[in-house]
Amino acid sequence: MGFGEGGEAPFPGGFFQGGWQALGKVYRDLYPALTDFQNLLCAYRKAASGKRRQSQVAGFEFEREKHLLQLQRELRAKTYRPGPYQSFYIRDPKRRLVSAAPFRDRVVHHALCNIIEPLFERTFIGDSYANRVGKGTHRALDRAQAFARRYRYVLQCDVREFFPSVDHAGLRAVIARTIADPDVLWLIDAILDNGADVLRDEYTMVYFPGDDLFAINRPRGLPIGNLTSQFWANVYLNELDQLVKRVLRCPAYLRYVDDFLLFADDKPTLWAWKKAVRECLAELRLTLHERSSTVYPVTAGIPFLGFRLYPAHRRLRRRNGVAFSRRLRRWRAAVARGDMDLKQMGRQIQGWVAHAAHGDTWGLRRALLSRHSPPGGRPS
Repeated sequence: MGFGEGGEAPFPGGFFQGGWQALGKVYRDLYPALTDFQNLLCAYRKAASGKRRQSQVAGFEFEREKHLLQLQRELRAKTYRPGPYQSFYIRDPKRRLVSAAPFRDRVVHHALCNIIEPLFERTFIGDSYANRVGKGTHRALDRAQAFARRYRYVLQCDVREFFPSVDHAGLRAVIARTIADPDVLWLIDAILDNGADVLRDEYTMVYFPGDDLFAINRPRGLPIGNLTSQFWANVYLNELDQLVKRVLRCPAYLRYVDDFLLFADDKPTLWAWKKAVRECLAELRLTLHERSSTVYPVTAGIPFLGFRLYPAHRRLRRRNGVAFSRRLRRWRAAVARGDMDLKQMGRQIQGWVAHAAHGDTWGLRRALLSRHSPPGGRPS
């Protein structure tokens, strides 16, 4: 089901009926800018950044102008069809299915986001930190710790099976409140429809009030690994952000993808807010991880983005250190075999050290690096 088609209303009532953006600006005539050659060239450069040694990227680059002009023709004629995904599992630390789109499709994703992302970005709250310029993990950690110093209690929440659960009809309704260009909506539909079955086996069926047999086959899911999926996650959960800030009036709230924290000085307020959050997510056809979504004192330590945050300090979570120790052993073995040089290993280590340095981890870093120094000396 695409934009403008019939079917049941994705948001049957409440906060989302008409939407908090109902009086916001609506954008039309965006497609010419999207399919402009300079936009496609810019999109190619972003998609290829740091990946030019990959075979797909190298093949595209060999005849770059030819491929970009072909994409431009397909997009303008609406004959463009996304290709199949390549999927694989990672542990991050949970087992996740990551799906990689063909490189030419990644160029299209960047071209689309170049045009529409700024239109949504201005509606996002300041305390949404994932996949946004000038935000990121470490700023989210700093902000969460600043809130922990000011408030006594925290409500920690995360969404159950978030990416596999995202409802296409609901997401389309949210997008269409801002984007009214039918050609751009056609392209969004094509990308969404192409990923509809990728995460089917990762979703555990949840029924909501009023559901019927149609709900079983309702299109859902955003492939993890797509630029568009990361962006649409922020668009969809911006509905939650706006409720927490505009309706609940929570002064201390932040979100990183589907992990979010609300702070207050009393538990009853936070439990009441959890009930409102649960209802809000149900309208988006999402559910909370009930066992891990709970209220507790900030002094107990907040497990968030790989660290445990306390008002006065922060620790790296044990599983992060264990995982890095295992990677160090693999890198050391790769150096011994000649499959990796010391400079490559050094860059990998420096990346982790820069992340771990955002916590009180000097002793841990020293212990791990001295225990696993590579053959031939320490990495440069």
